[in-house]
Amino acid sequence: MHVSVTRPGELGGSELAAWRAMQDALPHLDNPFLSAEYAIAVDEVVRGARVAVLHEGPDVVGFLPYELTGRGTGAAIGGWLSLGQGLVHVPGLELDARELLRSCGLAAWEFGTLVDGQPWFAPFAAKHLDSAVIDLAGGFDAYTESLRARGSKVVRQTRYKERKMGRQAGEVSFAFDVRDAGSLALVRSWKSDQYRAMGRADRFARPWVVALVERLHAARGDGFAGVLSMLYADGTPVAGHFGVRTGRTLVTWFPVYDPEFAKYSPGLALHLRMAEDAAALGVRHIDMGPAIGWRYKQELRNHSVRVSEGVVRRRSPAGAAHWLRHAPVARTRDAILGSPRLYGLADRTLRGYGRWRSRRSGGAA
Repeated sequence: MHVSVTRPGELGGSELAAWRAMQDALPHLDNPFLSAEYAIAVDEVVRGARVAVLHEGPDVVGFLPYELTGRGTGAAIGGWLSLGQGLVHVPGLELDARELLRSCGLAAWEFGTLVDGQPWFAPFAAKHLDSAVIDLAGGFDAYTESLRARGSKVVRQTRYKERKMGRQAGEVSFAFDVRDAGSLALVRSWKSDQYRAMGRADRFARPWVVALVERLHAARGDGFAGVLSMLYADGTPVAGHFGVRTGRTLVTWFPVYDPEFAKYSPGLALHLRMAEDAAALGVRHIDMGPAIGWRYKQELRNHSVRVSEGVVRRRSPAGAAHWLRHAPVARTRDAILGSPRLYGLADRTLRGYGRWRSRRSGGAA
């Protein structure tokens, strides 16, 4: 096998066609974050975007998009933003993960939401997570019936609160695909406020993240698109979501709502409206990402898929150095996520810090 490395934006038409054909051939690769369009968009806003092109003789048999994070180290392209990571490949591909890294000039490659069906990287997975999925293969009515069949009241309660919002705040309306840049800016602003309130780092404080989202919002194609969905009461936005989709899969990315309307559960209403419209458009799955710590994902899902976190390291001085820098931090994080008590304590601490920071910012103003 021969491996060449280039930037995603430098791929030719035949290579892009091969990439899309591989995704079409294997259902577990039907994730917009594994699409060439996503890799190209990342390449436009960061310097370290790369893709390894795998050849067997004259044939292209795989693509590994990744991002350089240091000398001899890499991560999934888009890093912590990417909710679908791995190798796009032809069926039955055989390779050695460490040899692939060697061909890329990498000593270590980190992955965070590795899709299932990646046997080459499976031995290096340190953690497995359930990604919450809304399965729409049978249509929206079949999905809601599956929730009711397990005793869930989320659909009935959400519809009741939506009707109440309509009576008290004005007629409720929804748009699945909003192209207005102002609406996208509003969703970003709400999300930044949410991050700060939760004591988390604001992802949109990084200019490259804003630039990437804006590029993806403008992306339109048969097999890939950015989608901004909005929920309104009397024409006023009350909730929004920006994500990316293929023809069959929508991955939720930045869902958020106006806290002033929290009593109406607008976030749940938004997700149900999105699911209904997405099913009508032929979307078969809405992947909401890992469910740990997110109650709404646990309430809405009727299916789950496994994703993995880990690191492939070559047996080399650079690989050993990477382990020394990252392994202790990873073990501490895993211990917190694996303990409901520790996770709850950490979450309450971060939220308390977020409230303190908000009050301090308000006082300074």
